[in-house]
Amino acid sequence: MAARAYWQGQIRLALVSIPVEVYAATKSGASISFRQIHEPSGKPINYEKVVQGIGPIDRDDIVKGYEISKGNYVLLEEEEIEAVKIESRKTLELVQFVDADEIDVFYFEKPYYVVPQDELAEEAFIVLREALRQKKKVALGQLSVRGRETLVSLKPCGKGLVLETLRYEDEVRKAQTYFKDIPDDKPDKEMLELAGTLIDKKSAPFDAGEFEDRYVDAIRKLIDRKAKAKGKTILEDVDEPAPSGGSNVIDLMSALKKSVKEDKPAKKASSKKSSSGKSGGKSRKSA
Repeated sequence: MAARAYWQGQIRLALVSIPVEVYAATKSGASISFRQIHEPSGKPINYEKVVQGIGPIDRDDIVKGYEISKGNYVLLEEEEIEAVKIESRKTLELVQFVDADEIDVFYFEKPYYVVPQDELAEEAFIVLREALRQKKKVALGQLSVRGRETLVSLKPCGKGLVLETLRYEDEVRKAQTYFKDIPDDKPDKEMLELAGTLIDKKSAPFDAGEFEDRYVDAIRKLIDRKAKAKGKTILEDVDEPAPSGGSNVIDLMSALKKSVKEDKPAKKASSKKSSSGKSGGKSRKSA
């Protein structure tokens, strides 16, 4: 089954319009879903829409409301909400260009692949892709989808482009709120060198295929064992680290030295290339 386009329209750069199709670059991974069960009967628990003091109610009586003060709501009809939705325009206008490493990582939300819609669009598409790559810039614009306007970025990725939805400024908490009480002390030089050595030993090219969700695998195995055990409780021992005593500086120093001696180097990534291609520009700036 062919993938369904998330968005179809035109990327506009001044007077140049490029017909494109946008596809989701990610998919849901393996997961385990649980149901809540009534233990005495073994039957699944269902949920009803209820109002306090009234009980179960009809779904047709449900409307949307916004709380303006404690217990006071402004009620909105679906027709009223639909009336103020932004028209789903079919044009993504590129209004600004920024350095590839200028956008902090926590503004990025979800990636999408962008491809030319047809052969006639390929020439302009390639020109835009290579101009962004040469200038090491990321394009910014606002995409209108399903009545909402989303801030997006656009950058080269292999032979294509990657569009990433971005969070607006009011959706990101300021890091300083959380970091302000952390001391700005200079670490011990020897410990810093030991930590650097440990980082060097564990450095390798990134390969997402080297990682897997161990929790999902463990849960599946637990479910299999539980089914064979016919309902008996299965608990596994978890090794807890021994509590440390004495000076934290001495413990940290010894732990670093021991880690440098014992830890194995990181696995080297295989030569296979990521299916998403190689992204242009510099890496994103961390928080």
